[in-house]
Amino acid sequence: MMAIRLLLFIAGILLLPGCASHTLNKDAAAWIRINQLGYTPAGIKVAVWASKDDGHLSSFELVDAGTSKAVFKGKAGEAFGAYGPFQESYRLNFTGFNKPGSYYLRAGTVTSPVFKIAPDVYKGAADFALRYMRQQRSGFNPYLKDSCHTSDGYTMYGPMPDSTLIDVSGGWHDASDYLQYSTTSANATYHLLAAYRDFPDVFTDEHLANGLAGTNSVADVLDEARWGLSWLLKMHPREDWLFNQLADDRDHQGMRLPTLDSVDYGMGKGGARPVYFATGEPQGLGKYKNRATGVASTAGKFASAFALAAQMYTSTNDSLARLFTRKALSAYKLGLAKPGVSQTAPNGAPYFYEEDNWLDDMELGAAALYQLNGDQNYFEQAYKYGLQEKVTPWMGADTARHYQWYPFHNFGHYELANKADAKTRSQLISFYKQGIARVFAKGKQNAFYRGIPFIWCSNNLTTSFAIQCHLYRQLSNDDTFAELEQANFDWLFGCNPWGTSMVYGLPATGDTPVDPHSAFTHLYTYPVDGGLVDGPVYGSIFNNLKGITLYHPDEYAPFQSGLVVYHDDYGDYSTNEPTMDGTASLVYLLAAREHDALEEVQTKK
Repeated sequence: MMAIRLLLFIAGILLLPGCASHTLNKDAAAWIRINQLGYTPAGIKVAVWASKDDGHLSSFELVDAGTSKAVFKGKAGEAFGAYGPFQESYRLNFTGFNKPGSYYLRAGTVTSPVFKIAPDVYKGAADFALRYMRQQRSGFNPYLKDSCHTSDGYTMYGPMPDSTLIDVSGGWHDASDYLQYSTTSANATYHLLAAYRDFPDVFTDEHLANGLAGTNSVADVLDEARWGLSWLLKMHPREDWLFNQLADDRDHQGMRLPTLDSVDYGMGKGGARPVYFATGEPQGLGKYKNRATGVASTAGKFASAFALAAQMYTSTNDSLARLFTRKALSAYKLGLAKPGVSQTAPNGAPYFYEEDNWLDDMELGAAALYQLNGDQNYFEQAYKYGLQEKVTPWMGADTARHYQWYPFHNFGHYELANKADAKTRSQLISFYKQGIARVFAKGKQNAFYRGIPFIWCSNNLTTSFAIQCHLYRQLSNDDTFAELEQANFDWLFGCNPWGTSMVYGLPATGDTPVDPHSAFTHLYTYPVDGGLVDGPVYGSIFNNLKGITLYHPDEYAPFQSGLVVYHDDYGDYSTNEPTMDGTASLVYLLAAREHDALEEVQTKK
């Protein structure tokens, strides 16, 4: 589908007024960037005009795409100046216009792509992102209708003899490679469960529990969460056993489908992969080792996912609820016993998830347990953890190491605030506000309101930051940062220097990735629908990463800069590789946006 769309695009079939991509307009000096998904009638609506020249812009028009008549005129407002490849930029605010229809923006001779204003512009988007989650399944893969990695795995670093076989098949592949991490899987599972808990009205039932097409009277997002939970149970099989990782960077031996994976981890080709026991000490079987100091960062995530699952299954499956309750309690106990971080283990390359915080994980785990059983001790423990990390440390910073502050926002403040007295609730809300304000202090200096550092997986940070803005707004009823929240959402879908969505295939007729770092697309032209790619990185990061080669002419060359780059090229694993955990977070964000749109309609009635 993506290849066909690209051919149609090149042929010029999409050349409606303002729809020409930068690839067909390389001689242009200015562009208008928009959210390609569109805007809701009552929502904030802002585009960005950016120019390679330093010309002045005084006004703009909103044009009906059907009649070519201007229906709204606005002032360009403040000039934000240079940013990235641009010399001048403006925010074009047309929030005051709310009539549904198809439109484009015009500023002088420059036009934007056509977009919709409608109450249903986000309809089905969260379910669409679940396509990528299903495609990432290990064990039985419903997209390929075949099984993979069924021999996993053999233990390392555990209390049992090394190379002991244990059944940990299942779960999700981490990205376009096939490693599997407990930290990302537990965080992803929590996001999926929370998405259904908070926004059940936006999800449908079109797939069976195994991911194949069909209906089973269970929302697909819950089926996907259950897939994650089943693997987490295997990674925490006893109350004193917790595994942190399956496979390692020996996986990175070329592109292949997971069902054709023949990497030799020492147990025979196509056989078991190593599963790393969470010891709380540095690990690495090859040249490199991590800097692990404890177990709490992983154990807290397990506890929160299991405790939330127990809450949600209490009314429908008592035996499962009791199982998840036991697992939540035992995982949390392990975190208490070994405070500190359990980083992922490298092997032959120096790259690993350098998680340096764990207080947020234990706060969320304790908050979820308090919600589950009402034990005040868990509330007090969660609150103490929250006081020790009020703001997720990357917020307001210029850079951070890879996954250094993970998860990228702290759900714990929100979950605790929902059960707190007025004073404590206000304090927890203020922690969110502090983090948002730090990012906005940087973001308000440029027309894209970009205050998030361009580190590896910057799109994941963007998604999480937009979620934190949403959670803050829900708790506080304060719309101070609503435009900032919208700007970060818009960034993901085209209101960025490159004018491209960062989600494969969304929207279907938009400019989205077509050549991600994925064997599915690169070798077989299988679409990785719904996958959120890593996103732009600082030019300094890109220039110093190992093993990156661009295999095709860079269609975004006019928009690269010394500050930041993004490449739609399978050779760039740093900016164009989809990630499972980022996509799971995106499911929550898209569900929140669709739910807000539904509420707009109800309010109007």
